[in-house]
Amino acid sequence: EEHVFAKCERRLIPFLGLLYLVSIVDRLNVGFAALTMNADLGFSPSVFGFGAGIFFLGYMLFQVPANLMLVRLGARRWVFTILIVWGAISAACAFVQGPLSFYVLRFLLGVAEAGLFPGVVLYLTYWFPQERRARAIAGFMAASPLAFIIVGPLSGALLTMDGFGGLKGWQWLFLIEGLPACLLAFALLKLVPDGPEHATWLSPDEKRLIASRLAQEAAIDQPGFWPALRDVRLYALGIAYIAVGASGYGMRLWLPQIVQSMGFSNEANAFFISPMPYLLAVGAMIWWGHSSDKTGERIWHIVLPVLLAAAGFIIGAAFSASDLIVLIGITLVIIGVDAVIGPFWSLPSSFLRGPAAAGGIALINTFGTGAGGFIGPYVIGELREATAGFSASMAVLALGLVCTCAIVLAFSRTIAPRTAAVEPRL
Repeated sequence: EEHVFAKCERRLIPFLGLLYLVSIVDRLNVGFAALTMNADLGFSPSVFGFGAGIFFLGYMLFQVPANLMLVRLGARRWVFTILIVWGAISAACAFVQGPLSFYVLRFLLGVAEAGLFPGVVLYLTYWFPQERRARAIAGFMAASPLAFIIVGPLSGALLTMDGFGGLKGWQWLFLIEGLPACLLAFALLKLVPDGPEHATWLSPDEKRLIASRLAQEAAIDQPGFWPALRDVRLYALGIAYIAVGASGYGMRLWLPQIVQSMGFSNEANAFFISPMPYLLAVGAMIWWGHSSDKTGERIWHIVLPVLLAAAGFIIGAAFSASDLIVLIGITLVIIGVDAVIGPFWSLPSSFLRGPAAAGGIALINTFGTGAGGFIGPYVIGELREATAGFSASMAVLALGLVCTCAIVLAFSRTIAPRTAAVEPRL
């Protein structure tokens, strides 16, 4: 059994992680483009914050419809379509002329990317039993901090192409970083089967083993896609995840400008300072996901990293006069909000299966990444313009993370009843 599921991880997780990495690059590269784009187009902090955040409004509105389409069309055909469309829209951001076109293209990019993350989380439930799911999700989502490690140096290099071919450096950034999604769409058709039963690299015995293990977890009288959306536990998890999304994407989209405000050059910013916290977060994310699966514990594996992130914000707000301490605080924030991902996303599939899980995952992500992703960048932009600093927004985001912990602990008896009973298979 260990051999079979490890084989599935080796086959699936690296490529799915690569897709997610490209999606994160395409939603976050605007943070590095802003280092020169804002001055070229005359964008104020509030204009940039709103434009960076409006991506998540489109993302939020199309979470549930996108996952419904995945259930109906299958993983390969739907994700292929998603990749082609978002790659084209991301590249089109090179031709932004002012606030309106910036807002429209960012919104459409969010619409296009909406189905990838919840779709992949659902897809992993077709392959892995509950006690292996946190590490599988963490392995796939380790691409998120890894993307920031890559997008910094890559974007920094592309910004130096300013004037080449009559285009600005930030225009080359959008054009070149939008292409991989379109190319990977065709690789997906070759590498990703719709489910274990379609995998040519699994033997009949291996397929039966996976089906048998997943059948052991099948719940009786599972609701359908739409009835599942009435489950109060999903709303509790969704509301709890808002602050995590707001903190994670607030930092991702504003970190290059926070570092720039400290006086670092664009080169040092892109190649070293901004990527460093995410390098540490990759290891923390994978290790914490394995720890959660090994112990079978979920709730405290969610609460503790969220508290670490809240502490990081408080440190950054309280010691804003010291650039070094602020960077340490931001590093703690990034480690915390990334480490929580694996344990958190294993919860919905602990009490929902199949189409019900598709609806539930999409609903939670509508709150967390959708609403939270919009709130974080926007709040930072507004408060920075009002206070000329970042301390106020850090304090607000810290308070939100404390509320997340309170919600998770309050609902712990209902949102993780099955995971607590799982005996880890080692």
